[in-house]
Amino acid sequence: MTVTPPPTTLPAPRPLWQRSIIVMACIVVLLVVIEAIDAATSFRLDDNGIEPRQVDGLDGIVWAPLLHADWEHLWANLVPGVVLGFLLLLTRRFLIVTAIVWVVSGLGVWLFAPPYTVTVGASGIIFGWLAYLLVRGLFNRDFWQVLGGIVLFLIYGSILWGVFPGAVEVSWQAHLFGAIGGVLAAWSLAGRDRKRKSAPAVGGPTPGVPS
Repeated sequence: MTVTPPPTTLPAPRPLWQRSIIVMACIVVLLVVIEAIDAATSFRLDDNGIEPRQVDGLDGIVWAPLLHADWEHLWANLVPGVVLGFLLLLTRRFLIVTAIVWVVSGLGVWLFAPPYTVTVGASGIIFGWLAYLLVRGLFNRDFWQVLGGIVLFLIYGSILWGVFPGAVEVSWQAHLFGAIGGVLAAWSLAGRDRKRKSAPAVGGPTPGVPS
């Protein structure tokens, strides 16, 4: 007698919002661990930040968003960063938007920050995330995304003043070019998002042909 084994059922994938929380939690843990190592080494890791117009400082573009001047600097970035990062993860555009913002913000600092300075911190990334979420609905011509951008502006819009020169120790260049990177990301991804929305469903019956 042949016995047919029962079909194996794979566990259902986690909802997107749960996966987004897990990803943001991992990012927070990573930044906290890096800052703990930085503090334990008398903040020597901060020397790996962006050094303007120094060829050997270009690699700082990679490391600067992971480093912070002190714990206060880290917490100030984590509060809005967790919220905005979570919202960005829900859009399924986290990696590509972050990559664009990371590069544009870093290059902007390298080109335009004052000489003989070292810039660290994730605020440029945060400004880019905010800018992307604010304007993507305009490029996508999506009413609900525009409405979400308006709500987000009412909550976090005041931090956009950080794109203008202010306190000497604050890198407005990172903020400004991070925001520019966010707008560029929204513009470059808009066509792809609109095309995805207008694409016909695969597998349905073809009009005029019996299914």
